[in-house]
Amino acid sequence: MTTGSTTAASPWFVRPGAAEHPARIFCLPFSGSGASAFSAWPAAIGDAEVCPVQFPGRENRLGHPHYGTYENLAAGLAEALEPLLDRPFAFFGHCAGALPAYETVLRLAELGLPGPDRLYVSGQPAPHDASRDRMLTMTEPELRAELESFLRGRGIEPRPDMIDMGMFVLLRDHAAAGAYRRPEPVRIDCPIVVLHWRDDPDVSAEELEGWRRYSDSVEIRVVDGGHYDFMDAPDELLTLLAGRR
Repeated sequence: MTTGSTTAASPWFVRPGAAEHPARIFCLPFSGSGASAFSAWPAAIGDAEVCPVQFPGRENRLGHPHYGTYENLAAGLAEALEPLLDRPFAFFGHCAGALPAYETVLRLAELGLPGPDRLYVSGQPAPHDASRDRMLTMTEPELRAELESFLRGRGIEPRPDMIDMGMFVLLRDHAAAGAYRRPEPVRIDCPIVVLHWRDDPDVSAEELEGWRRYSDSVEIRVVDGGHYDFMDAPDELLTLLAGRR
């Protein structure tokens, strides 16, 4: 049996493992971001260790080749996850991070590896509707303005070098999002919990209904807050994740 310290040896995970937790939640960030999106989250939620996933090509993995496609990302992540599947686990993916989370569930099944107890998708329409994302129609100047607005919304005054670095990551992630196509749903064995943020101006509750075609058990939950408020680990979200079983 592996121990939680395995996470510290892999570039995919930024927090040292804690072997005492009997479960894990692997957290996948949104386009243009990295594992630091979960820096305000606690080390554990209920009995589950929180394991933010670090995609290649950003933050401490800036020198690693970009994943290119969500399918490639899922394949790499599934390989990194294999020694950590010795206990129950869940995936949490916010916005575009929910799509490689879903693809990773499929990849694990293809490999005959254990799957998650739950897939949590937050603020993201289902894969067959992913091309409707408004950001996919944005020009580069519009994406730059969006990034500046996001940083100011987080209380950060963006410097030009900060924006340049952010755009370097965002444009490659954006290309992967734009190339992603899954026109027909493929069902997965685990339950899906879909989170709609009540004050999200970009994703409506109706746009999340498409997830009902991806599992025999799909629950849509409304939580207070806006699109990026998950980063602050609000109590309502933590309570929901703690009661995952």
